Amino acid sequence: MFHKEGHKIILTTFVIVIALFLLTDSFITISWLRTLTLVVLLIFLILILQFFRNPKRHTVQNEAQVISPVDGKVVVIEEVFEKEYFNEKRLQVSVFMSPINVHVTRYPIGGKVLFSKYHPGKYLVAWHPKASEENERTTIVVENPSYGKVLYRQIAGALAKRIVNYAKVNDTAVQGADAGFIKFGSRVDLFLPLDTNIKVQLNQKVKGGETVIAEA
Repeated sequence: MFHKEGHKIILTTFVIVIALFLLTDSFITISWLRTLTLVVLLIFLILILQFFRNPKRHTVQNEAQVISPVDGKVVVIEEVFEKEYFNEKRLQVSVFMSPINVHVTRYPIGGKVLFSKYHPGKYLVAWHPKASEENERTTIVVENPSYGKVLYRQIAGALAKRIVNYAKVNDTAVQGADAGFIKFGSRVDLFLPLDTNIKVQLNQKVKGGETVIAEA
């Protein structure tokens, strides 16, 4: 199953690969070079298909828990001052996605979308300390009565040139449901209450829609 954001790119890639395959077969007479070219085309197609895959996830919905919005590795767990929405100290948990990770963004918690804003910006590497404030990004805040307010931020990286965000103010967010997509690698930051119970560790690999990040 492939994400809808990749349908056009996958179709275009198929057309290009088939065209190049036919040209290679017709015009390259050196057998080893022809074989190498065909292998490279096949690998390129497989990478595109892998990038836009959208596997089903079994979310156990729990209003007292925050689940990971994306696949990747936990690279930040620290207390910070969040100045865009809360203007107070929060616990930041950041998950970095490599190009081979699933790039679907899922709602980390269910509830009402209170805030959703896009910010144009730079394309610093995703692990840069200033990426959360200076890179192209979207900021979304969801609230439910059991856990409170959770801010998550999609951040573009050096390769990611487009962020897709489906969350709109007053939408009803369903925990684990599709909330967007980040193309070609980046990270997502979560900003949680200071008294939350963090359930992950630095460098831990997490799975979007399934791994519990924190609980009340």
